Amino acid sequence: MGLLDKHGAIERHATLLLVLSFLVVSIGGIVQIVPLFYLDNTIEEVEGMRPYAPLEIAGREIYRREGCYVCHSQMVRPMRDEVERYGHYSLAAESMYDHPFQWGSKRTGPDLARVGGRYSDDWHVQHMIKPQSVVPESIMPAYGFLMNRELDRADAEKAQDIMGVYRMLGHPYTDEMMDAAVDDFFAQVDQFGDPVADRYPGAQQRNFDGQDALTEMDAVIAYLQMLGTLVDFETFVPDASR
Repeated sequence: MGLLDKHGAIERHATLLLVLSFLVVSIGGIVQIVPLFYLDNTIEEVEGMRPYAPLEIAGREIYRREGCYVCHSQMVRPMRDEVERYGHYSLAAESMYDHPFQWGSKRTGPDLARVGGRYSDDWHVQHMIKPQSVVPESIMPAYGFLMNRELDRADAEKAQDIMGVYRMLGHPYTDEMMDAAVDDFFAQVDQFGDPVADRYPGAQQRNFDGQDALTEMDAVIAYLQMLGTLVDFETFVPDASR
């Protein structure tokens, strides 16, 4: 009882309780934060990860502009129900080139971290035009207008500018990537154009929305179709030392 009595005295003394609480929180914070200063990189390097191709950047910007992140997260938690539904749990490396990251904490719609390659381009087009045509219970609004918004050289140059900013932040964009950014922007929807995958391994190159013109729909689908496809989880072995 003596120890409990002393604890009660601390609880009744507001100033003492505040000071001791601050000390406990400070010690806990130091234990978690200090080790980070001795690590060269807190993100495990994973084979296959690369920065976004120019058209994928444009698609991601449109994705953010339309607020898709409000209803769709991009982080599969390491819990059995999530892994069985969506696939392998998300790795920190998969978000290392995201500014801002798209993890999210609310799912009105399904998580999109592993959506790449799960559906055909035609499915995505129909889903954007009328979501209920492929998912009857969906409450997602229609985004068919993306089919009518063409992208031009100014949009390609904007993607190139964003690449320049990302390069300043440490993304491994080479001089060759920067110089070819505008051409790669248009080439990614031309199946017979200059191979974009030469600079961006795993980049998918084709006419995504089936129209002659390059549209915002092409960009969004190019972005969605690469999500979760860069890491080969059949051969991936996590670093147990981290």
